[in-house]
Amino acid sequence: MSKKTDSNLYTVLFAIGMVLVVGALLAFTASSLRPTIDANKRIEKQQNILYAMGVNENDETSVEFVSKDKVADEFAKYIKKQLVIEGDKVSEDDKAYLIDVKKQKTRAKEGKTRKLPLFIGEKEGKTYYIAPIRGKGLWDAIWGFVAMDKNMVVQGVFFDHKGETPGLGANIKQRYFMDDFTGEDLMNGDAFKGIAVSKSNNDPKNEDKTDNEVDAIAGATITGDGVAAMIKSELGLYVPYFKTLK
Repeated sequence: MSKKTDSNLYTVLFAIGMVLVVGALLAFTASSLRPTIDANKRIEKQQNILYAMGVNENDETSVEFVSKDKVADEFAKYIKKQLVIEGDKVSEDDKAYLIDVKKQKTRAKEGKTRKLPLFIGEKEGKTYYIAPIRGKGLWDAIWGFVAMDKNMVVQGVFFDHKGETPGLGANIKQRYFMDDFTGEDLMNGDAFKGIAVSKSNNDPKNEDKTDNEVDAIAGATITGDGVAAMIKSELGLYVPYFKTLK
């Protein structure tokens, strides 16, 4: 074997070795970070659920979650039950908040039974039913948590997004938009209607809570439509459960 061939072989073997080393390091790093990533997801979900039911650290205009060092205790204090709805079956599961809504929507598309998490909270003598929802905005995923009373009247919401336009669709997580949903009725008589995000809503102060509408965000029609669509498609799945509460 020539010296040139030997050199080429060594180069190839060295490159393969480096790839294996880098792969091993990346796998080790991912494995090491997993507990931290999982903990952060848990904290974020608990913060979002509590925010929707009005347990937060807001001032008049801010959006402030319960702090990370308090959230576990606050979650245990205010969330009295975690339910999983699977068709006609309703069961308690203290890890229901970890259910991945995106994966459950995929299961439904595959014809499998979808698990619907529902959190029952109590604050100042009032009962809240908080459901996670997920949909599509202009550019990417949008999601949220909606707190309701037993009649499916909204008591609070939290919305978020992955990649909506700053100053436009991204404003779904601003107080002025989220607060408009409080008090809105998701029902129209005995029929589930949802809440439209409407440019033609003739209620700028949002005083009519029975019109199933809130004002749209200027310049964010598609994102607003996405919010309305996910509310209708996702929360509509919970109607059979709420009818058992009547």
